[in-house]
Amino acid sequence: MKEIKAYIRLEKAEEVIEALESAGVPGLTVVEVKAMGETASPEGRRYSIKYAERYNPMVKLELVCRDVDVVRLVDTIRENAYTGHSGDGMIFVSEINYAIRIRTGEWGDSALTPG
Repeated sequence: MKEIKAYIRLEKAEEVIEALESAGVPGLTVVEVKAMGETASPEGRRYSIKYAERYNPMVKLELVCRDVDVVRLVDTIRENAYTGHSGDGMIFVSEINYAIRIRTGEWGDSALTPG
């Protein structure tokens, strides 16, 4: 199993989420975040006295999938989040050792399917 974390532009979130749902993702976590760094888009930057840094409003998507689905889902995110401008975001893929559904006690890939 893999975990996909994607940091994307706020204005692309709905499009990416709809594409993931069409691709068969049964659920994901969506979190509004503030991103700082070299990839921040110049047009979206805000300044903060508290942080004394540049930051951009972005969306963080988190989902766990089967190994066989990871390339397809990463491609779905990348294709739908793409604008061609600095600040389009980043995608990270990590290994997941276990997934356990709390209600049923199911372990593994079967815990990832709705039920």
